[in-house]
Amino acid sequence: MRHGPFTTSEVAAAVGVHPNTVRKYETWGLLPEIPRTHSGYRQFTAAHVAQMRLARMAFEGAWPGSAIRDSVVALVKQAASGDLGGALEKAYQHLALVQAERARAESAIRLLERWAEGAPADATGAPLQIGEAAVLLGVTRDVLRNWERNGLIRVPRDPRNRYRRYGAAEIGRLRVIRMLRQAGYSMMAILRMLLQLDHGQREDLRSVLDTPRPDEDVYTAADRWLTTLDGWEQRTQAIIVILDSMLVSKIAELAGVAPVERPSAGA
Repeated sequence: MRHGPFTTSEVAAAVGVHPNTVRKYETWGLLPEIPRTHSGYRQFTAAHVAQMRLARMAFEGAWPGSAIRDSVVALVKQAASGDLGGALEKAYQHLALVQAERARAESAIRLLERWAEGAPADATGAPLQIGEAAVLLGVTRDVLRNWERNGLIRVPRDPRNRYRRYGAAEIGRLRVIRMLRQAGYSMMAILRMLLQLDHGQREDLRSVLDTPRPDEDVYTAADRWLTTLDGWEQRTQAIIVILDSMLVSKIAELAGVAPVERPSAGA
């Protein structure tokens, strides 16, 4: 590929996006400053094309949460500022963030599988009222009502006053639900899994959590949480490869030599 200058349409074609996407990324500060001709036409370089590939890799698809979104936006903007070394450092920090999210998701599944096999998850004695259960679990009453309203749990009532009564079985189930929610799983994914479990099917709960049924509407990345996190780990590895290549090219440019093609990992 030549070193430029390139038009907006050529950059868009090289990356596989619409020219308006290139202009949008420029407006968002995701590309280095773009020189223009006297008549106002943009003149992109090979470095702009590489940065556009980096931004596209980071911005294509859904983000699994605001922390991961903010992290990847920061590293792309750092690269756009010209600090490729700092961006590469942020990319490795981003990888650690994604891997930590995956570890939390796996820990929640391990608790779920233990509980599903019949191991207790709580030892509450006398039944608790909703306010007491909320304090014990560190959530609000509205959260508990919402989980019940959405079918995640059925809470028995005191026949005398119709107050909810949370015993060890209900608190244990709520602990599992809370950990899954804190680990990022959507309520739809949790409901899907609990419905199967309540029908006596304990096998492959991990897959059930991660696989929407054909009749489900999928709205968020959390509906396929494990798949989403796996994809982001792979995407972050690709971001690191792009940044590494950009860094090598920049060093070669500063030295006044042609960049050397780096072998792939399998070469």
